[in-house]
Amino acid sequence: MFKKTYRVLGVFADNPTITYIFSEIRDYVGNKSEGYTHTSLMNFVKEGVLTKEKKGGLGIYKIAFAPKAISYLSMVAEHKAWSFKKFPSTSIHDLVEQMNIDFFTLLVTGSYAKGKQTQKSDIDIILIVPAEASKIRARLQHHCEMNIPTIHLYTFTSDEFKQMLLDKKHNYGKEAVKNNLIFYGAEAYYKLLFEVMKRGFTY
Repeated sequence: MFKKTYRVLGVFADNPTITYIFSEIRDYVGNKSEGYTHTSLMNFVKEGVLTKEKKGGLGIYKIAFAPKAISYLSMVAEHKAWSFKKFPSTSIHDLVEQMNIDFFTLLVTGSYAKGKQTQKSDIDIILIVPAEASKIRARLQHHCEMNIPTIHLYTFTSDEFKQMLLDKKHNYGKEAVKNNLIFYGAEAYYKLLFEVMKRGFTY
């Protein structure tokens, strides 16, 4: 069972690049009990998942650059994706069955990730793979076109995706990290994100 205490990590899973004050986290969780949110935060600080510092009398919380933090964020993010209402999850299952790839990250972006899709909306999917991104896209193209709703597939290698995030210009990679549902490979995704965060990436 997914523990309620993990909900406080949801805001960090959505954007781990910035800091948050207590009231922002409490409002995100939507729990009226300040004690519940405070206790959960303190437990994650003790576990080394979050860090806390004080500025101007306010507690400032930040995700820790630690393997345990990546593991927790991954669990929270994938739980959020698979729990998302009104999403055609069979489209994800069917695509993965066609892939024949051992290691990958699968993100849904666009209107479906925002919950604002219409009957005419395509499913925008990003696959991040170790290599041969263009070949994988070509192999899956027919399946994506025949799927209902149609899948608009983007494929990138890990290096290509990292380079997009580090590029000074706005691009689709930067847009994707702001709005996504992570169905597979969340741990690899956050490892990649932590790497570029250490090099100055934020959003």
